[in-house]
Amino acid sequence: MRVVALERVGKAFRSYPSRWARLREWLDPRALDCHDKTWVLRDVSFALEAGEALGLVGMNGAGKSTLLKIITGITQPSEGSVQLAGRLSALLELGMGFHPDFTGRQNAFNAGQLIGIPLARLEALMPEIERFAEIGEYFDQPVRVYSSGMQMRLAFSVATAERPDLLIVDEALSVGDAYFQHKSFDRIRQFKAAGTALILVSHDRFAIQSICDRAILLSEGTVKRDGDPESVLDYYNATLSGVDQIEQQTDGERTRTTSGDGGARVTEVRISTEKDDDADTVETGAPVVLALKVSVERDLDELVCGYAIRNRLGQDMYGVNTFHTDQLTGPVAKGTELLFEFSFSMNLGEGEYSVATALAGGETHLEGNHEWRDLAKVFSVVNTRQRVFSGCVWMEPTVAVGRLS
Repeated sequence: MRVVALERVGKAFRSYPSRWARLREWLDPRALDCHDKTWVLRDVSFALEAGEALGLVGMNGAGKSTLLKIITGITQPSEGSVQLAGRLSALLELGMGFHPDFTGRQNAFNAGQLIGIPLARLEALMPEIERFAEIGEYFDQPVRVYSSGMQMRLAFSVATAERPDLLIVDEALSVGDAYFQHKSFDRIRQFKAAGTALILVSHDRFAIQSICDRAILLSEGTVKRDGDPESVLDYYNATLSGVDQIEQQTDGERTRTTSGDGGARVTEVRISTEKDDDADTVETGAPVVLALKVSVERDLDELVCGYAIRNRLGQDMYGVNTFHTDQLTGPVAKGTELLFEFSFSMNLGEGEYSVATALAGGETHLEGNHEWRDLAKVFSVVNTRQRVFSGCVWMEPTVAVGRLS
């Protein structure tokens, strides 16, 4: 079932040169040229089915919050259409709709009715709302004495008191503590499995990739990318460095993103083990050497080389560069070839991983991005020698057991 559908949605705000121009337009319907339009959204189209989760990313000012306000009906679009099916629940601006002098319980009743839950049903749900929020005696104290984290706990508990058909979460969970974030995401996953559609706005790559089936990148009010979370987030990461040269190539089911100004490039990536000079499969705990061959394409004052190892969802397991290892290289002349070798033990659990490589002029790729390449090498880790364990990281313990009585 389609839960939400947007068709060529746009939003423009009017600006007037003076208050008299505003008055003239109000008094004279024919005076349509008294204002200028500033478009903050233009031609945004997408649809979500039941149980589908969408991550919405973009820089501040890209139009994300305006888009959510249009979907929730807080503001109307200037053009296009929005169709909703079922009950919507949204967690937008923190504490939105809460009265500071009302208690948490009173605000829970008010907020619950605003999202369409009948009063009698709210009375039955109130013990569960109070239990899930876990704010103790503060539940019956004025919201003005709450911390931002406590407001978020109360708001999320009310918004998810009953499973909605569409749940929208806009950055609010970022102010919570780690315990409540995990608790909240567990509830979101349960709702998603039961058929709730989700729109999640977050700068947390892990959250989007672990929950969302799709991601949309908004830029200057338009949809820049719409696809799987890994490729969209890789593209977004590339745009943050300010370079115009961004390429994406799809190989099978995954998309490789390469960006940079071309000042240097990685020409070869190898993982060497004791048995294989260019391994595609590595044993858990095995010593390896990650070798990056680099060609310098123009004179550079400084060159920083780094890498990140990511799991199959594109989440970083570990990353470092020569800036942080105090091994800066430079100046280097055009035509120079360099070999960077990183030696370490492959202390990862079984699974598929990839290597992302970075060549930059400073501490991060945001400072002179010469080349950033995602999925520069894909490899597998198998465990045939170590004890059975769960998780992504091998951290073999020494166990001691003693009797206390």
